[in-house]
Amino acid sequence: MTGSPVKILVVDDEPPIRRLLRVGLTAQGYDVQEAADASAARRSAEETPPDLIVLDLGLPDTPGHDLLREWREQGIATPVVILSSRTDEAGIVKALETGADDYVTKPFGMNELGARIRVALRHRLQQQGEKAIFRTGGLSIDLVKRIVKVDEREIKLSPKEYDILRVLAQHAGKVLTHQFLLKQIWGPAADVQYLRVYVRQLRQKIEEAPDQPQYITTETGVGYRLREADPTS
Repeated sequence: MTGSPVKILVVDDEPPIRRLLRVGLTAQGYDVQEAADASAARRSAEETPPDLIVLDLGLPDTPGHDLLREWREQGIATPVVILSSRTDEAGIVKALETGADDYVTKPFGMNELGARIRVALRHRLQQQGEKAIFRTGGLSIDLVKRIVKVDEREIKLSPKEYDILRVLAQHAGKVLTHQFLLKQIWGPAADVQYLRVYVRQLRQKIEEAPDQPQYITTETGVGYRLREADPTS
């Protein structure tokens, strides 16, 4: 997988299940974090916000339904796929009405879970008004799989290079200030020199003529702009 891998937080109190999920999801290219209870899940989600959460309902300290409701009430829109041994219809409906994106029952297959995860990520992008595939000229960015191509040739990016390109794509056509990009990628205390170095490296990889970029343009003294998406993409 190119660029920064999708971060998945697995919240389950059973070590064998967490181990199975870590091995299986890592093999699919995901960056997996684990939490054995709701308290650890809260800390992990705050310290390293995940792109998706796989959540068990039967947690020892706080019911999974309550944890999910808490996140949704806080405005946290991270996709959540429930993974639970409960098969009753009322429990499934409650989870979905609380804000879960999907529900998989135990025992489960990794292929099925992987498919549900991809669908949940794609739906959330669409809900946010983003297309799963961003295209401008010969540049394409798969925002679900995090694959970048130029003229159909896959480009290998570092995680930070991909993150910069992703944020630019999410605001294509708009000037993004140095401070906005720094805050999104490194945090408010970061030095603008970090950004310049990574943008230069990024241009070396995606631009035909890095000194005369057609995709990422510089707004002198302000920031950067990514060429607008193609109208038909």
